[in-house]
Amino acid sequence: MIPNITRGSRMSGLLLYLASTDTDKTKNAHTDPHLVAGDAAIMAWYDDGVLDKDDAVAIAKHLDQPRKGFGVEVLQKDYRWDPVKKERVPNGHKHADVWHCSLSLRAEEGALTDQQWGDIANDFVDAMGFTEASGKAQCRWVAINHGTSENGNHHIHIAVSLVREDGTKASTHGDYKRAHQTCRELETKYGLEELSSVHATRGYDRAEKATAVREMREMHRASLARKVRASASASATEAEFVRRARDTGLLVRPRYAKNTTDVIVGYSVAERPKPGERPIWFGGGTLASDLKLGALREEWPDSPHLATEAAAEWNAAARNKRKVSRTGPENATPSADVWVQYTRNATALVEKLRVLPRDDHATWAKAAREVSGAFAAWSHRLEATPGPLAATAAELSRTAQLRAPRQYSKPVALPSIAGTAMLFMAASSKDKTAAQAALMLQLVNTAFAIHEMHQQSGRTREAQRIRAVVTEQLKPFAATMPKPAAVGAPEQAASSHTPVPKSVELGLRGMAPIRPGLAVPTTPTPAKTHQDTGRKPGPVLDR
Repeated sequence: MIPNITRGSRMSGLLLYLASTDTDKTKNAHTDPHLVAGDAAIMAWYDDGVLDKDDAVAIAKHLDQPRKGFGVEVLQKDYRWDPVKKERVPNGHKHADVWHCSLSLRAEEGALTDQQWGDIANDFVDAMGFTEASGKAQCRWVAINHGTSENGNHHIHIAVSLVREDGTKASTHGDYKRAHQTCRELETKYGLEELSSVHATRGYDRAEKATAVREMREMHRASLARKVRASASASATEAEFVRRARDTGLLVRPRYAKNTTDVIVGYSVAERPKPGERPIWFGGGTLASDLKLGALREEWPDSPHLATEAAAEWNAAARNKRKVSRTGPENATPSADVWVQYTRNATALVEKLRVLPRDDHATWAKAAREVSGAFAAWSHRLEATPGPLAATAAELSRTAQLRAPRQYSKPVALPSIAGTAMLFMAASSKDKTAAQAALMLQLVNTAFAIHEMHQQSGRTREAQRIRAVVTEQLKPFAATMPKPAAVGAPEQAASSHTPVPKSVELGLRGMAPIRPGLAVPTTPTPAKTHQDTGRKPGPVLDR
């Protein structure tokens, strides 16, 4: 259940919107808005019939009465955007005596009855401190069932007057965090799908899903996200990322800071359209929260020279011109021993993850981002249509997206597997190799470690999803992989095509833990770790 909080100053305007059935004027209007809960006076006056304009005005007048009767003003700090400082700055105060929150279900959950929504609404306002359950005078409030939205989400709206019956003001300090915590508790109480309070992913509306089903293809945004994730994970610099994204067939364009043509603050991507069609653009942040340009830049080194190179590639992409550099790392072929190096790094990473605190969300997100990027790159190389590799990448990417990343500390240094995406993107053919099988074994171990973290943290839904995608989709794929060879024989690993070893089969069966290094013996060579600059390990490439 997802809460969305807003503040305003016109109770009548909000209620008129919630009661509106004029679909020509109100995009999200519905046919039968009706009450499901409210304060005692409201529920005594109205039944569950469809609300009309007169009802909305009368209810708004009732909710607003304490504020007007006591002459109380509820103010909230206001901000404006300063183009010089390039940040929000204080701009006085504004009236904000109306507290509004929508509670919506994911489209896949279907609908609840009015009785269920009413019980949830009453519990919710109690927990938010708006009723006498708080030990204070109550606020007047109402909950309206707005039915199913255009995106298929069944939801209600709760409107609260922030002036209590005795004229005191209700506090909304920390209301966003408290609302999410309350929703998690109510999900458990009412048997709803339990969403993560730590991770958040972008959903898909019904139109996108219907189009994908009708055209029998992957959802547009999912395809874009997979290619961007693969390109970003495989790149050691921003300029390289732009070139790699273009190599996947994407159209790429930068978003410039105001009044500049060389300061890039964001980007959009689109699939190359068919003749006669126009491209459909999506910003990086609409694909996934960790694919925003700012988030991607945290993984790349920064210097004036690199910024100039990146700007040149962005400008070339914006004009659909040739890439500025045609001798970048993306055109090199990794040497055979680089596969061994990253397999060792992945083995070491699994060991570190097994002792990593479950609440170090930033580090877990970074690990999930890297392994998701590896599977996304491998999917781009091997899968003409999205298959088990794409599904695994998409599922692990959920853990890479934190709901509020700024509230967590920086990730701790761990052995890096970021370069594995580069290896898969640079594979010279679509033939599966023993070196890939050896690396895949450790990537699966990493996925299992993430699964265990969710399981032990009580996030059963996330754990079950990872388990399902690995055991049901990745296991059949693993059965087609050749047998990994010893670390000391990279040439043999690159050419072997014998059946998958028992170790991989057992590891994928029910997500049982695999002893790191079982298929690939380790050596004293230390694994490389993340540096403070964010630069990825720099394998030696054969040109």
